[in-house]
Amino acid sequence: MSDPKRPNIIYIMADDMGYGDLSCYGAHKIQTPHADRVAAEGMRFTDAHSSSAVCTPSRYSVLTGRYCWRSPLKRWVLWGFEPPLIEPSRLTIAQMLRQAGYATAAVGKWHLGLGWTTLDGEPPAADGANVDYRAPIQGGPREHGFDTCFIITGSLDMAPYCFIEDNHTVGIPSEEKHPYNPQQRPGLMVPGWDDAQVDTVFAEKAVGFIDRQMRRDPDRPFFLYLTPSAPHRPCVPPDFVKGASQAGERGDMVVMVDWMVGRIDEALRRHRIADRTLLVITSDNGARLTNYDGRDYGHKACGDLRGQKADIWDGGHREPFIARWPGVIPAGAVSQEPICLVDLMATVAEIVGYALPPSAASDSHSVLPALLAEPLAAPIREAIVHHSGEGMFSIRQGPWKLIMGLGSGGFSEPRSAEPRPGDPLGQLYRLDDDRGEARNRWAAQPEIVAHLSSLLSRYQEQGYSRPGASA
Repeated sequence: MSDPKRPNIIYIMADDMGYGDLSCYGAHKIQTPHADRVAAEGMRFTDAHSSSAVCTPSRYSVLTGRYCWRSPLKRWVLWGFEPPLIEPSRLTIAQMLRQAGYATAAVGKWHLGLGWTTLDGEPPAADGANVDYRAPIQGGPREHGFDTCFIITGSLDMAPYCFIEDNHTVGIPSEEKHPYNPQQRPGLMVPGWDDAQVDTVFAEKAVGFIDRQMRRDPDRPFFLYLTPSAPHRPCVPPDFVKGASQAGERGDMVVMVDWMVGRIDEALRRHRIADRTLLVITSDNGARLTNYDGRDYGHKACGDLRGQKADIWDGGHREPFIARWPGVIPAGAVSQEPICLVDLMATVAEIVGYALPPSAASDSHSVLPALLAEPLAAPIREAIVHHSGEGMFSIRQGPWKLIMGLGSGGFSEPRSAEPRPGDPLGQLYRLDDDRGEARNRWAAQPEIVAHLSSLLSRYQEQGYSRPGASA
């Protein structure tokens, strides 16, 4: 029999899905019945955050339990042909779980760099024209603890336009990408590539992994890291979800994510393993507020929060976060506990009884007590550090959020601003009575500014924020 204390773990992390995109979080123009069902059978968090407001650093944090600004990447994201970001010696959640006896798989968007071989010995060109696509690819999921993977290298707007299975491309990119959908960058594709089918293939591969595990060793737990390309641009929905929302193509791609949740949930029920599976649904960062056509269709992708993807304001990093583990996580629960996606590694370590070494998961805290709805004498986290696309810092403790600069630090205007004489040097908001981050209290609360500035400096200088960790 399987060990009920070691559940299967499925982590579904959408790409650019905002706090207001799911109907269980208040969306009216988009209906997401599968995610809503998981929320009704589990717990929905209202104060969950990514560590960064953009893709690559957020994903680094999820897999390593470490803030990405501690790595060489200090702003924005990697492109399709950049080298691996995760250090070869760094313990990842997949390596940890494999050591604990889990089968592990990554399906979907990777966006953490890969090691490509080139035909001329030079670094890969931006469009990959000098890449040897027949050579094995290094530094990807297989080298970081995943038994198998089926991925795209980055977002669906960057080359190469092909799938990668384990350490090889599926087919050889040999044709210039056609058609170029909105915001896609130049590069090669494999013959027959279809942007609209990418997530349907990911769903098929994810379900296939579950089916194989149930045939091979139904008592062995598994970890599935499923990362859809949706609803990130270019937003090319397959025919069966076209028009499924009232929020344009981007809204349809949120429906696509929900369809993928439904496919995974159906597989769990078919194999009768839903009751021994921890299923998490979340997103890597906030949403863009409009479709590529500039319209929002009356839909508030980030809810009533200020800002959007890349911004230091909460719209850039507050995420939908739903967790279900029947019989363990209470059904229909809502948690207001502040948590961060970087917390996955420590949480899972506690679940499976893995003793994290001091050098691992340096910023990850176990949020298992919140998942179990246990009474908490104090917040689980002392504070959460956020990072914008441009590299602007903020730190959140209790109701207070300190931003180390003026402007959004991302996409929203003003992106940055120089303080005039006598003006605040940054931003301070009290979120319990100012959720929209409209009233800057920097000048009125100098003691809070000093305290949070000092705490952020300590986290930066010591190299960790998890109790018991070390740099």
